[in-house]
Parts: sequence; C-alpha cells; structure tokens
Amino acid sequence: MMQISDTYNQKHSLFNAMNRFIGAVNNMDQTVMVPSLLRDVPLEMEVKDEVTISNDAANYFSRRDMHGYYILLKSIRNDIEWGILQGDDRKKDKLTSMDISRLEDADGEEDLEKQFHYHLAGLHTVLSKLTRKANILTNRYKEEIGFGNWGH
Repeated sequence: MMQISDTYNQKHSLFNAMNRFIGAVNNMDQTVMVPSLLRDVPLEMEVKDEVTISNDAANYFSRRDMHGYYILLKSIRNDIEWGILQGDDRKKDKLTSMDISRLEDADGEEDLEKQFHYHLAGLHTVLSKLTRKANILTNRYKEEIGFGNWGH
C-alpha cells in the first residue's frame, strides 16, 4: 500500500514533471490544427488560476507571439524525447560548467549530490513552467478560434 507521502513525492518527481510537460505539449499539438493562426497573437500573461509571473518573465514572453512559443515548446519536447543535437550540447556545456563551478566546496572538490539536487530542482521548476505555458497556449488557441463556444 502506498503512503500519502509517497504519492506526494511521486507528484514532484522529475519523471512525472516530464510526462506532464510532454502530455501538455501533445495536447497543444493535437488542438492546434492551424499553427499559422498563432502568428502575431500575443500570449496573454494573465492566467485564470491566479498564477503570478515576474516582470522579467512577462517582458520575455511578451516579445514572443503564440506561434514562436508553440515552436519552442515542441522543440523542447523533441529534445526531451529524442535527445539534444550535438551543436546544442556545446552551448549547454558552457552553462553547466558555470553552474557547477558555483557548487564546488571551498577545497575545490565537487559535491556531486548538491549538484544533482540543484539541477534536479531547476529541471523540475522549468518543466512545470513550460507545462503551464503549453496549457495556456492551448486554451488561448481555443479562445481565438471560438472552440469554447461550440459546446454551449
């Protein structure tokens, strides 16, 4: 029998975060039948479930239209499912080494456990935000094409 704390921990696992993200992007991809309709449509930052987004994030996302974000989300999903291309590996290696250098002990020894937890927490946070963005984009697309009015 599974305990409540096990269920809570599984909910916050990286594997489940990746599955939720991939599911949200797959749902978005199946919903958006004409991606070109997303061009020049801003991705609204106001979310109905009162999720607040920092000003920095709002400024970043306001520079993208829904089509650009649609392409980005699909690209990230493909990277998760199929791996990262060789050219992208070199860019990410530079960022990773900068992050890792901050996680070295005073003696210069690496603390692999701290590094692992640091990156795991970062991946979980980013995947949760991306999942939320995929769901927002899907709902905005439905609003734009009037899909919500069809069932009423």
